[in-house]
Amino acid sequence: MHAGERLKAIRRHLGISTRQVEKYSRQIAKAENNAKFYISNAWLSQIEATGPVPSVQKLFSLSVIYRMNFVALLSLFGVDLERIGLHQLEIHLPKTHPAKLEVYNENGTATFPVRFHEGFKVEKTTLLSRMVKVWGEVPISAIRHLDIRNSEYGYVGLRDHTMDPLVPPGSFVQIDDQVREVLRPSSWRTELDRPIYFVKIPGGYACSWCELKRNQLTLVPHPLSRTRLRHFAYTREAEIIGRVTGIAMRIVRPEERTRDVSARSPKRS
Repeated sequence: MHAGERLKAIRRHLGISTRQVEKYSRQIAKAENNAKFYISNAWLSQIEATGPVPSVQKLFSLSVIYRMNFVALLSLFGVDLERIGLHQLEIHLPKTHPAKLEVYNENGTATFPVRFHEGFKVEKTTLLSRMVKVWGEVPISAIRHLDIRNSEYGYVGLRDHTMDPLVPPGSFVQIDDQVREVLRPSSWRTELDRPIYFVKIPGGYACSWCELKRNQLTLVPHPLSRTRLRHFAYTREAEIIGRVTGIAMRIVRPEERTRDVSARSPKRS
């Protein structure tokens, strides 16, 4: 069935007529003070017969009247909001910016490791497939209770080499926005102990080591990055969003992978 026929089946299952849908939508349009929420009897009949995509306001009204999840309603017309995150991962923006991980359908499930092998040791490097004994479908509503949902996330732009190679461009970072104080040098011993911060600066964001002297915040790059120091007036020009607590990054960069594939490809005579 096309989307219109499925909407018709839902309406009939609820035991309401197209005239009643028209009446209920008029009530919604009046409450919203917007005629675009109104669904006429003729319009609904056309949708059910041919299945064109309704406006977002009419979809809203149908979601209310049919007691149907708005995300599920969009999926009837080929719009899967859960794919937004996938497309965002594939579209690489040049500048560093905050990134939100949205859950659009809390009634759905996600594949998640629910049991690990008895011999798994956190100290050893191994394949995830060898760590997990049982994969299960876990309700997304349950996963939201983990810190995954409550944390802030950032994306390091492809042109941001400030912390490269420690945090390469294209990395996603997890941010603890409760920690905004710049620690003194005496609190860390090596570069791996040194806290990295996600900082809002004029024109965008940066992921960097930081030093604070009086009212001047200095963004300190990794020495191998060949990036210069940057100085800002603290709080007036620059604001610390939080401390970076986790990093997800590529081991092989896109351009290196392309070179590897080209090298392996047989040359044509």
